[in-house]
Amino acid sequence: MADSHALEALIQALRRLPGVGVKSASRMAFHLLQHDRDGARTLAQALAQATDAVHHCERCHTFTEAPVCSTCLDKRRDTTRLCVVETPADQSAVERTGAYQGLYFVLMGKLSPLDGIGPRDIGLQHLFQRACDGVVREVILATNFTAEGEATAHVISEYLRPRGLTITRLARGVPVGSELEYVDLGTIAHALVDRR
Repeated sequence: MADSHALEALIQALRRLPGVGVKSASRMAFHLLQHDRDGARTLAQALAQATDAVHHCERCHTFTEAPVCSTCLDKRRDTTRLCVVETPADQSAVERTGAYQGLYFVLMGKLSPLDGIGPRDIGLQHLFQRACDGVVREVILATNFTAEGEATAHVISEYLRPRGLTITRLARGVPVGSELEYVDLGTIAHALVDRR
């Protein structure tokens, strides 16, 4: 295409999204420019506003527009329990259950030596300070059940357990409503080991 520098820049920008390849980015760009220019402008404005206004909570590290997020400021929360998650999306998933009323710490990642991500990159020192503040009694490790998530949970547990804190890990097992014949073998094995 002649004179397509702006279009190509849009496609390359959309490719930065997780799971979006060249074809998907091209379809999105063409759709926005051909059928929804108002939507494209709204998207651009929302992105600009969010990147300027949203930053990390000083206490839990999640996304917020205020210095401290509303969850950390909520007086009804159990301040003795701290749930450690990898991302704000994980925090949101736990919140949607309505089953947890404690506070959070969002790592914004997980340990991954192969990718060059170490303890400093995910703010473990800040987590350790928060967990050892004299108020927290239980740290719930809710990192994902991937190799990196398990390694992250292990490092956190090894550091905090000698400091007198109760360290717990999310249970894992067979999803509610599923049939055993369709559940992967690793999940069944963990469910047997972690049975109550």
